[in-house]
Amino acid sequence: GEAGQTFDTPFGRAEVSHTCANDGVVEGVRLSDGRAFSVQYHPEAAAGPRDAEYLFDQFVDLMAGKK
Repeated sequence: GEAGQTFDTPFGRAEVSHTCANDGVVEGVRLSDGRAFSVQYHPEAAAGPRDAEYLFDQFVDLMAGKK
């Protein structure tokens, strides 16, 4: 898949959010309505201390009932 590619799931419309720069493998998906997302890597192990901070912010917002 390619980043931005959309597809249907039993939970609604989803899109590819992350792909591997080396081989194009899908590494992340999210529901288009913002209710859920997933990545297939360890965001806390990113090269910089804040490289994946936005993922944790999104998670906290979801748990707080925000989009």
